[in-house]
This record gives sequence, C-alpha cells and structure tokens, in this order.
Amino acid sequence: MNILFITPSYKPAYIYGGPTVSISRLAESLVQIGHTVTVYTTTANGATELDVPVSEPVMVDGVRVKYFPRITKDHTHVSPALWKETWATVRRYDAVHIHSWWNFLIMGASLICALKGVKPVISPRGMLCEYIFTNKNRLKKKLLHNMLGRHLLSRTYLHVTSMVEWNDCLKINQQWRGGLIHNIVDLPLLPEGRLPHRKNNVFTIGFLSRVDPKKGLDILVKALAKVSFPYRLEIAGSGDEAYMQELRRLIREKGMEEHVEWVGWKSGSEKFDFLAGIDLFALTSHNENFAVVVIEALSVGTPVLVSEHVGLSRYVQERRLGWLTGIRSEQEVAEQLKAAYEDHTRRMNIRKDAAQIIQADFNETKLAGDYVDMYRNVTDFRAKKQVV
Repeated sequence: MNILFITPSYKPAYIYGGPTVSISRLAESLVQIGHTVTVYTTTANGATELDVPVSEPVMVDGVRVKYFPRITKDHTHVSPALWKETWATVRRYDAVHIHSWWNFLIMGASLICALKGVKPVISPRGMLCEYIFTNKNRLKKKLLHNMLGRHLLSRTYLHVTSMVEWNDCLKINQQWRGGLIHNIVDLPLLPEGRLPHRKNNVFTIGFLSRVDPKKGLDILVKALAKVSFPYRLEIAGSGDEAYMQELRRLIREKGMEEHVEWVGWKSGSEKFDFLAGIDLFALTSHNENFAVVVIEALSVGTPVLVSEHVGLSRYVQERRLGWLTGIRSEQEVAEQLKAAYEDHTRRMNIRKDAAQIIQADFNETKLAGDYVDMYRNVTDFRAKKQVV
C-alpha cells in the first residue's frame, strides 16, 4: 500500500514526547513489511524549528518525509504549504492516516480530505479525552467542535490504542466506526531475556516522562509523603522550569528532599537501564491514551503502578503486571504504593515473566500487519460506498 501520514510533528522533534516516537515507529514498521509511507509534517520543534530541508522529500530511517514551514510558532502549527500539498496529492494515496487533533493544521487537513472525498483514519493521540477537552481553552474548544470539529470527525475512521481512549472518543460520537490497535513500541534487545536488576538499599520508585501537570507527579509526591515504609523516588524527565520549581517546593514542604533524586532525562539504552534499576515504575497521570513508557518498563521486567486514567491500565490489570489506582485522593495512591511494597512475591513474578509477555503481545510485525488490515478495511468501505 501507498500510505500517507499527516502529523503536526515528526522526529527528531522529540520535545513532543511519546507521540513523536510512536508515530515514527509505526511508519518505519510499515516500511519494513513492504509498504510505502510518506509523512507530511511541519518543522515544529516546540518554540523553535527543526533544522531540516523544507518542502522537499527526505528519507528518515526508510520513511519519505516532507517537512513544511509553519507560519505560527505555537501549538496551532498553521502551515499553508502543507495544506496546499495535501490538496494536490491526497487522492494519490491508498490510505491516509491523520495523527492528533485540536490544532488548525490537522483540522485543515481533515477538511481537505472531506472536500476531496477521502475518508482518513484518525488517531486523536489522547486529544479527545475529557481532561484535554475541558482542561484548557474549554470554551474555544467547545465552539470549534460544534462549528466544525464534530462534522469533520464524523467523516473519519477512528483508531485508538486503548479501551480508555475508545470510551472517551465514543462520548464524542457514539456512531464512530473504528478499531483498537496498540502502539508499536521499540523494545530493547535483552541479554538472556532481561537486564540485570540493581540491588537497591530501599524500595525505589521511578518516574520517567515529560514533567507536566497532566502526568500527576504532584499526586505521587503527596502520596509518598503519607507512606510509612522506607522509599526512594527517582525522577527522570524534564519540562517547564516553572512547574519543576513548583514540584521542588512541594518536595521541600513535605520534608522529602533526602528521599527524592532528580536524575535528568534518559533516552536510548540509558532509559532501559534506568527502568530496570527501579523496583516500581509509577505513573499517576490525569490522562494517557496509551503510555509507551509503561510497556518500556514492563519490557525489562519492572512492575508498574498506574492510574485508572492511563490507557494501558486495563491491560496491566488483566495481565497482572502491576497495580491500579484512582487519583481522587493521595491516600488512595498511598495505599496502592503500600500494597506494591508489601507484595514482594508478586513483584518478583512480574520481574520474571513480564518481558516475555510484552514481547509476545507487542510483536512489531503482527501489529504492523494489523494496521495494514485496518487501512484496507477503510479503503474497501470507501470504495463500496462510491460504487453504491
């Protein structure tokens, strides 16, 4: 198949976190099983622009990518050049896969698809959950959704990566046709099936992600202030400096400074070494449509504690790979932290079995094939409608 991806950002714009990784990994996996993928994206790299060739195709790890300049330097990502290219070429592709929502770039691309009679697959990447819908610019989003967004979304085929995201999206449109396929995750090659586990003097809990209010790191800190067992919290990540200072003040106020270490951003093999070296990975987010880092932690045998708002929470629960918590109160989280600390046998079983489970459930070739089946299903459905 000849597949087009449209996304506001693409690697090496890792400043945007998980979506950059998962979208590029999917594109590369599709190429590896024999399909052609072209990516239309912008030079977005936060408040700056990527230093890449503009408006001409470049090969990025086997994927044909066209970076277009944007005329806004914020999350709207407006790029008339990308819209022009989409208008001229979108019908040449067998399938169109749009990633993200709530920015003018993607809404404009969706409108072009509708006008051209193309039914794209859309992966909202968590942008249609209640937390995102109502957290910031609530009135603007509601107005935009009622004026244009609702209609455009009704002209798409929905792709989600978890049941949490599926249920969130059905609140927007109960009639949506769609499918659930997990993200493709770049799993580590493990010597003898696992990385060696560091022997910690105290129970060590790790956080690895973008440091952002959405991630609920403040909830984790407040919960740990209530536990009675010895612990160490290692925070790997970076984010807005003002918010990080706010967290540091909270840690000082709770008298937790000797228990908390900021270990800096981890990537590549460093990331997996970090995850293998902790006793529990914790992610008490307000919302995560998937959370690649949960799979990364489990892939090296580290148990996880996740909030019920993390897309993979049901998977973790069904596979008995960790602990699930609500985040309505710090006490609720503290109780689950205590449960994880006390259940040494379960943690050891997870460390022994998790890597093999993840390798089977997140087999790259199988998942890539599932995406191709989805694209063909949408294409066949569109062709039948045109014949009728």
